[in-house]
Amino acid sequence: MSPSPSGVRAPGGATAVQDDDKGIGRSAPRRPPARMSTVGGEMLGRPGPQVQLGPGAPQLPKDLSGRSWLVADAESGEILAANNAHWQLPPASTLKMLFADTVLPKLPRTKTHRVEPSDLEGMGAGSSAVGVKEGSSYSVHDLWLGVFLRSGNDAVRVLASMNGGIPKTVKDMQAHAEDLQALDTHVVTPDGYDADEQVSSAYDLTLFARSGLQKADFREYCSTVSAQFPGEEKPGKPRESFGIVNTNRLLTGEGMPNGMPYKGMAGVKNGSTTNAGNTFTGVAQHDGRKLLVTVMNPEIQEQYEVYKETARLLDWGFEAAGHVKPVGMLVPPKGGAAGGKDGTGRGGSSTQASVASTGSGGMWTAVGITGGALVALAAGAFVVHRRWPLPELVRRRGPRA
Repeated sequence: MSPSPSGVRAPGGATAVQDDDKGIGRSAPRRPPARMSTVGGEMLGRPGPQVQLGPGAPQLPKDLSGRSWLVADAESGEILAANNAHWQLPPASTLKMLFADTVLPKLPRTKTHRVEPSDLEGMGAGSSAVGVKEGSSYSVHDLWLGVFLRSGNDAVRVLASMNGGIPKTVKDMQAHAEDLQALDTHVVTPDGYDADEQVSSAYDLTLFARSGLQKADFREYCSTVSAQFPGEEKPGKPRESFGIVNTNRLLTGEGMPNGMPYKGMAGVKNGSTTNAGNTFTGVAQHDGRKLLVTVMNPEIQEQYEVYKETARLLDWGFEAAGHVKPVGMLVPPKGGAAGGKDGTGRGGSSTQASVASTGSGGMWTAVGITGGALVALAAGAFVVHRRWPLPELVRRRGPRA
């Protein structure tokens, strides 16, 4: 995650440390409100698990400890099950999905920027970073890889500077959240670092992921397993690069019980801070069905628990789809249809991001991940007659040319 501009501290004076695997979140609220937002459906405002099982539907997985979670069909928007979907909680680096969905369309990926000292001001102790150096130049493309793979707050700050600065970027993000009808979200920092009053919800984080995944570049970055990142520029010496690996454990398989990625996983974003604990939103596809799952702050404090619970919910969702009655919907953005382009200046139907995943125990290839027309959502459809391809192989980038 990233530090706040002023080095925000957690309640009690402890530094809000970002660590993408070991966040505990002890200071987060212990119980959900009795009444929450009903955006997307009345049942979503109720505390506790919400599911409507039909004939042949499996029971929800046991040992789900996430304080908030949600399972949704990524294309239809139907929510298959949820738990405290609108509970406002610290989001950690999953808020970077909103940052990317807001800023990515504004900056051409080939544009370069020489980093000034002011670009990195406010970076606090414990902030996750990819290794951006003052006085060195980076392309927008490289910076986005730093954001998605290493959750680099330094890369976020440089991109925010290119967007007009932190205050403007925060204002832009808040406005975009409201356009997406993500009304549980209050943005204070662009990177998700713990800050007073900065909150989101499993419902809103799922909206951010779904909106971002309409964009080919967003899909490319969030599905990239490993890449080369440019090192520091030094006078008289050739510039070298170093390898970076995605911290999404379901994408890489690293640290998972079988050492393998989750089959069909194609993104999206993980995070962890002191207050937020571990948070994660993931998208996967099996047999043509695409599911989004968000899990926030599991109370079981085992390593990688957020990924394990996400995997169990994905397994359940793929088995339960067609056998449960939805408990709500992911609402479309204000204004309905999103237009004919995918936010990169390229038509969404023509771009197919490729993606590949290798875990320490072997390799899998996501088979049959192709585009599928998004269905209409209510009167003003989110996207109509547009193809939304998920990556075919998890993307690994070679050395820089």
